[in-house]
Amino acid sequence: MEKLPKIGLPVLIIFILGIIFIYKSTVTIGSGQAGVLYKTLGGGVVTEAPPLDEGFQLVAPWNRVFIYEVRQQELSETMDVLSSNGLEIKLDATAWYQPERISLGKLHKEKGENYVDRILRPAIRSAARSVVGRYTPEQLYSSKRDAIQEEIQIETEKILNGQYIQLNDILVRDVTLPPTIKDAIERKLRQEQEALEYEFRLEKAKQEAERQRIDAEGKANANRILSASLTDKILQEKGIEATLEMAKSPNSKVIVIGSGKDGLPIILGNQ
Repeated sequence: MEKLPKIGLPVLIIFILGIIFIYKSTVTIGSGQAGVLYKTLGGGVVTEAPPLDEGFQLVAPWNRVFIYEVRQQELSETMDVLSSNGLEIKLDATAWYQPERISLGKLHKEKGENYVDRILRPAIRSAARSVVGRYTPEQLYSSKRDAIQEEIQIETEKILNGQYIQLNDILVRDVTLPPTIKDAIERKLRQEQEALEYEFRLEKAKQEAERQRIDAEGKANANRILSASLTDKILQEKGIEATLEMAKSPNSKVIVIGSGKDGLPIILGNQ
């Protein structure tokens, strides 16, 4: 009976060590994540092999695994930048990004886990300052929002080239100008709108006057043509035709032949 504890203790120790070994040798990588293997006893960060996939992974207990989010992520930035004439502009932007999965080992080795603060954030700020500095506050406020958004993305992608970060999109949420500048721009835009509206009314009135002139000229030309075509002979013929038609009417009437002007008949009746 005294020998049982002596035999059971080594087994228990081995069992516990086995559990610790298994615990240290397993890594669970969640959805949308990937793991970078670090070999403590040789080689350090594994950069040549693909990163570890999602799920249950077995690794040597003396090695480490650094887990990264590889899904699209969001970074929001509020920046104070200068316009082309030196006025301070507040720019709110959002970047959609993700690390390049195939290069995750290189990203970890060269940039580290805080690559967003080391690389991505400075790149966006630098690109925003460069792009906004090309425009006046009026352009930024009124018509160039889409243009600066696209240009900031292009400039940021240039900076991130070779940095193992994939930039999916940059959205400019808001451009905030100093209140005095904003009020001045809004007044100017209202005045320009009023001027355009006045020009539109003038142009419309001019077109209507032109239409009336053309219409009047058309009527005058028609009258001239008609007058030129109505000779005395034609008028007499028309008068005779009208007389004959009225003579057929049952209404009582008196027709005096040849008593009218130019020899046309005069029609007298009780109606």
